[in-house]
Formats: sequence, structure tokens, C-alpha cells
Amino acid sequence: MKVIAINGSPHKSGNTAAALTRVTQRIEKEGIETKLVQVGHWPLRGCMACGACKKIGRCALGDDAFHGLMDEMAAADGLLFGAPVYYASIASGMKAFMDRAFYSTGARFRHKVGGSVAVLRRSGGIATFNQLNNYLSISEMFIAPSQYWTIAHGAAPGEVLEDGEGLEIMDALGANMAYLIKLIELGRGKIEEPPVLKKTRTNFIR
Repeated sequence: MKVIAINGSPHKSGNTAAALTRVTQRIEKEGIETKLVQVGHWPLRGCMACGACKKIGRCALGDDAFHGLMDEMAAADGLLFGAPVYYASIASGMKAFMDRAFYSTGARFRHKVGGSVAVLRRSGGIATFNQLNNYLSISEMFIAPSQYWTIAHGAAPGEVLEDGEGLEIMDALGANMAYLIKLIELGRGKIEEPPVLKKTRTNFIR
């Protein structure tokens, strides 16, 4: 069993990384392997809505590193996403990554356990937390809960480790992710998964 954690911050060792590490440490205590990958510094452009991924099975803009990470994520049991808050929203690099990852590969994430973490100085945490979870929800992932919204505060690098309540929230998220992953593993082959339903696309133009 394995969890891939995605650091959407441009800073490798900043507060987002620290918060994600706190979650992964708790997951590892339950005997589940984790891997932390930083993508916030990648020179990613946003999704072009070209639709090529539906034909070739992968993002047409992706390089070997991007495609390799998509394969790792598709093979994992859980996916954890962390984003810093910029202007009360997901940082642009992480937004580009999420758009492309989920549009091109989201169908392969179905029924994986997911978790989201927003890291900020002061405001915009709930908006960013909800934005991250939108990707998980539409992909039919199982979103792990915590004892509060999974948001941690800090400005200077390392300050998030002084957010005592935030650290407890990260611990609870890690424990719940591990618990859900184990439940799914126990039921694999014993409980039939619901089928993928056909999606009907509509708009409001009459």
C-alpha cells in the first residue's frame, strides 16, 4: 500500500512540505509507504482544453516526468495534495498541475483515498481546501476527513510547526487516510465495486 503526496508549493522545504510531511509520517506509522513529490516549481502551463488526452490516453503537453508521476499516482492507494494559498486560492502552478492531472488521468484515480491540505498565513484556507476537494469529488475518490478542516497556518518557513491545532488536524487526516486505505484493501475482491455510470453532459442553453 502506498500514498503519493503532492507538494504544490514552489518552495521545497516550506510550510506546505512540512504540513504534508506531518500527514505522511502518521500514515507511515500505520505501515503504509509514502512518497512526497514537489511539483510547485515545475514550469507547467495550464490545460489547453485540446481534448487530445481523451484520444491518446495521456496529457499531450506532458513530459516524461509528468507522465511518470501520473502512472505512479494511478498505481497508488491514496493521493494527498497540498497547496499554499495565493490570493485566497490555489497557487497557479498547483492549479495547472491539478487541471491537467485530473482531466487527463482522473478516471484512473477512481475509488482511491484522497486528502487535501491548504497552508496559509492568514485567510483563504477554506476556499483553497474546497477547490482541492472538487478534483477529488468529481473523480469519485473517497475523501478522508479530519477533526477539523485540513488547514494549517504559517508564514516564514517552519512556522506551521508552531500551529499546534493544525498539527493535530494533520495527524487525524493521516490516521483516517490510512484507515480508509486498509478498509478498501480488506474489501478488495470480497465486495463488488459499483460500476462506472455513463455520464450525460448537459448545458442550460435551450
